This record gives sequence, C-alpha cells and structure tokens, in this order.
Amino acid sequence: IVMVYSASAVVALERFNQPYLFVTRQAMWAALGVALLYLAMRVDYRSYRNEQFIWGLLGVVGLMLGAVLFSSPVNGTRRWFGIGGLGIQPSELAKLACVLFTAMMLERRRHRIDEVSYSLLPIALVSAVLVGLILLQPDFGTSMMLLAIVAVMVFAAGLHYKYIVGSLLVMVPALYFVMMAAPYRVERFMIFLDPWKDPQGAGFQIIQSLIAVGTGGVAGKGLMAGVQKLFYLPEPHTDFIYAVISEELGLIGASGVLICFAVIAWRGLRVATRAEDPFGSLVALGLTV
Repeated sequence: IVMVYSASAVVALERFNQPYLFVTRQAMWAALGVALLYLAMRVDYRSYRNEQFIWGLLGVVGLMLGAVLFSSPVNGTRRWFGIGGLGIQPSELAKLACVLFTAMMLERRRHRIDEVSYSLLPIALVSAVLVGLILLQPDFGTSMMLLAIVAVMVFAAGLHYKYIVGSLLVMVPALYFVMMAAPYRVERFMIFLDPWKDPQGAGFQIIQSLIAVGTGGVAGKGLMAGVQKLFYLPEPHTDFIYAVISEELGLIGASGVLICFAVIAWRGLRVATRAEDPFGSLVALGLTV
C-alpha cells in the first residue's frame, strides 16, 4: 500500500487531481482481502469438494468471461468489470474455478490417470473453454498461466511422461500460431529481447524500468524519492511498480519482494505435501502455482 502511494501520487494528481485515488482503492482491496482471508481460514476446504458448487462456480465464471467481452475497452482490452469504483477481473476467478474443478476430477479419476479420454478429457474441455474466452479479451498471459496451472496439477497427479511430452509437442505449434496471429504480441516479444531497437517507442517502458532498477543501487534513493515514476515509467503504480520499488528501496527492497513470493511458494507447497487427501493437496498445489 505504501509503495502504491509512492508510485501513484503524482500520476493521480496529474490525471485526476486526486493524489490519494489509487492508494485508497488499494487499501480498500487490502481490507477486503483480509476480511475474506479471515472467513476462508474458518471454512473446511473439504466443503469445496462439492460437484454442484464447483459446476455452479464454473457457470458463473463462464458467464462473466462472456459478458466482459461486451464491456468498455481499457487500453484496447476487455478484461474488467467496474463495480462501485472497484475493478473485477473474471479471469482471476477462472483460475480459482479451474483449480477446484481440476482437483475434483483428478481425485476421482487418478486411479486411471493414464486413460486420457476418461481422466483428462473433461479437464481439457473445461480448460479449453476458459482459455478461449480469456484469449478473446485478449489476455495471452493469463490464458497461458491457466494452462500452466492445469499442467502442473495433472503432472503431480501422476500422468505418465509420454503424455506430457505429447501434449507439449501438440501445444507448441498451436501457441506459436496464436502468438503470431497478433502482431502486437510478436512486437512485444521482440522488444523484450532487444528494447534498444526502438528506444523512443515500443522499447521505451522497458528501458525506463531498467534505468529505475539500476539507479536504485543497494539501498535505494529513499521512499518517495524516485525519479522514473515522474512520467518516465508508464503505469508506475501497476505494471512497473517493481521498478519503482527497486529505485526507491534498492536491492534490499527488491529482494524483500522476491523473498515474500518465495515464502508464499514454500508455505503453499508445504500445505500441499501435508494435506490429508488428494483433493486438498491438488488444490493447494494449483493455488500456489
């Protein structure tokens, strides 16, 4: 929350004449997240192993993913619903629904996991529908993340290596076609490899982020003292907030963020290995991924 304020105050003042706009929203989301965490901690995860609940959740998510395609575009994409000043992204709910569905199906059918048509076809069909709807937004990154989550869960359930390799051989050409079908994705990938090819255009934001990270040094320039957030970095409070953290808090602050992610991964995998049943183990693994 502190870094959202540091990264966004000047931008919010310039664009909306409200320096506290973005930090207020972030604080609201944080409060909502803590409240939901408190409730979730008191619900036995086994209660989610309910076919009607999971199919109902998938239905709601599917409707939301379809409806968001008719919403007003933001930066050329249709990914968000605006509700009471807060943005709701249905693709995030799709991850949760897909994890619960995959865990339920794998627990029931893992004894015949290598019979692909029996064990994996339902998972593949549901995942394909969700991924297809997310690609239409378009959101290539989230759709690939959803596929990765399902792939890790299926692998952990014991699917034979030959099916994993076969799936990859089939998916690589398909993913290549999807990527090449959108020129902006190709450009983004090429600019990622060499942003200095177009330093004043497509490569501008990457170069500015590297400047922010590099000038932060070990201890940083100090909280609120960053320069790159002053209209050099596009969207400094969202996509490029890590660059702002690196500039203001230095290597120490940047490493602290990575350590936080590492702790989340460690604790999530610890839960997965200690769960009392396959459903709990697979849900914990999917959510951690």
